[in-house]
Amino acid sequence: MVEAGSEKQPVQVAAGEQGELFPDDSLPDELVGYRGPAACQIAGITYRQLDYWARTKLIAPSIRTAHGSGSQRLYSFKDILVLKVVKRLLDTGVSLQNIRVAVDHLSVRGVRDLAKVTLFSDGTTVYECTSPEEIVDLLQGGQGVFGIAVSGAMQEISGTIHEFPAERADGGIVETHEPDELTQRRNARRTG
Repeated sequence: MVEAGSEKQPVQVAAGEQGELFPDDSLPDELVGYRGPAACQIAGITYRQLDYWARTKLIAPSIRTAHGSGSQRLYSFKDILVLKVVKRLLDTGVSLQNIRVAVDHLSVRGVRDLAKVTLFSDGTTVYECTSPEEIVDLLQGGQGVFGIAVSGAMQEISGTIHEFPAERADGGIVETHEPDELTQRRNARRTG
């Protein structure tokens, strides 16, 4: 177990583990991003929150930042994942100061590494666990904690992100994927 903000240790990921989230065993292209309004909808936050977090550098877009009036920020898959985790931590009462420490700690990890992380908090401190043993050790303390499985947030995002317009930072064409059966059913339900 690593307390968010303490010494960072790399996480080893077993081969094929990410295949469940990305069936073709590939990660989202690092040059493909989503504009602010789409990032808000995907992460479940308001544009006001997104703007504030970007201006205070809590979560800055990794693909493209805004450069004056009319320019658009571009958020990567990982950025949106962190936005969703921050929203969940805020919803459970964790202070923005403690969230900032956790975000700094998570930002050094790749998407594959984040799939193995579960964040726990007792309301004041955020802890990162990467194995069942670490979770048991944390819970044996007898204090009340809540957990956020980052892989669960990844699955939610992976299921809806293809419904939103994406663009490449290099100006190239974004490959579109045929929606899977679950996405088609969701869309049919929304449209009636």
